[in-house]
Amino acid sequence: MNSPCTGFDSSFGLSRRDALTRFGGGLGGIALASLLGKAEAKPQSPGYLTSTPKAKRVIYLFQSGGPSQMDLFDYKPRLNAEQGKELPEEVRMGQRLTGMSGNQSSLPLVGSPFKFKQHGASGGWFSELLPHTAGIADEITVVKSMHTDAINHGPGVTFMQTGSQIGGRPSIGSWLSYGLGSSNDNLPSFVVMITKDQKGQPLVSRLWGSGFLPGEHDGVQFRPDKDAVLYLNNPAGLDTFSRRKMLDRLAELHQIQLAKSGDPALETRIAQYEMGFRMQTSIPEVTDLSSEPDSTFKLYGEDARTPGTFAANCLMARRLAERGVQFIQLYHQDWDHHGGLPGALPRKCKETDQASAALVTDLKQRGLLEDTLVVWGGEFGRTNYCQGKFNPGNFGRDHHPKCFSVWMAGGGVKAGHSHGVTDDYCYNVVEGGVHVHDFHATLLHLLGIDHEQLTFQYQGRHFRLTDVHGHIVKEILA
Repeated sequence: MNSPCTGFDSSFGLSRRDALTRFGGGLGGIALASLLGKAEAKPQSPGYLTSTPKAKRVIYLFQSGGPSQMDLFDYKPRLNAEQGKELPEEVRMGQRLTGMSGNQSSLPLVGSPFKFKQHGASGGWFSELLPHTAGIADEITVVKSMHTDAINHGPGVTFMQTGSQIGGRPSIGSWLSYGLGSSNDNLPSFVVMITKDQKGQPLVSRLWGSGFLPGEHDGVQFRPDKDAVLYLNNPAGLDTFSRRKMLDRLAELHQIQLAKSGDPALETRIAQYEMGFRMQTSIPEVTDLSSEPDSTFKLYGEDARTPGTFAANCLMARRLAERGVQFIQLYHQDWDHHGGLPGALPRKCKETDQASAALVTDLKQRGLLEDTLVVWGGEFGRTNYCQGKFNPGNFGRDHHPKCFSVWMAGGGVKAGHSHGVTDDYCYNVVEGGVHVHDFHATLLHLLGIDHEQLTFQYQGRHFRLTDVHGHIVKEILA
């Protein structure tokens, strides 16, 4: 009789452990460690690990579409003073525009219709649209000098998520899963959540894919329904004991094939099947918010009670961080305000402001913020001029790659800090520029990884997240 725990099969005359070791000529023993859920995080190349990391995990709140920096974080009174005037040529300097505004005969400047105030002991400037984020002004670093190479959404989001404008490269979370392994055998090291019922530019799975890295490093998407992870639950008529027997026999067949072919994809498949089996217990526990007190929902907002909202996903991110998940990616769409910005931007801020700030506050209260890096931002910024016909009460802004803002908290970055300066028109970076590759290099550094050394050989070349660029932004390090 087969035991679901030991995997012993009298017809083979071998225990599962012995069978796997013999069939694989040693390879099976390697897979067995993962199969039994006892694999340690194994650096693929020890040389890329640096000193003790400041951060152990990342929660990335990605605002897809490009939030308007001069309406949220980068206060520019000159734009209001010169509203309606033409964008000076000496400011634009012939830089490319998108096809949506490049054919305009006029590029009239438009200031922010929203009020700004300084907050906290640090005196950071924040828009009235972000009262909760302003309330954590002394906990965050606002980087106002981000810039990117991409001017449209597809390449822009792909660049921020993978370090390349061309699809197919591994995502940030996949690189970290590959480099650091997992600290929880029963949960994925890389989890993705997307706010439900949002419009805007589509998000595709390659943004959290593993590219040319082994498939086990793909992000696992959590969904706001009874099947939080697709195909995880047993089909009707199959109980846990039967599934365990099936996986044991399937693993033995895979090991026989592995011994013949040496195909590493088979080892990945075994590991993924086993992770799925363990997740049948861990996923229902982590996604059940019923144990959270009312004070939690007061902090994050009542939306947090509704699965799939941004607030609920932020709360879920905290629960995953507590359980050792190392990279948690949240996507919130529809920040692409080519028109109707005065009405649309307040709605997006209302959806995200309270929960984003609550996450930082909650992590700090629980002693997790110190080693959790929280990142908030999109793929690029918005133009200081109006797209289309100028209407101060109902205007839009086009894409702008030359400067935009993100904020970061915890995980080894300075608290209550502003980095970088843009010109008075919020069009160009004039001090402390942070390119996407610099951003990625700094993120990896905070996790104890040398971005130049974490590589993977593919098609004759050693690839890395930062390609052949990137510098650590030391000015924002605590």
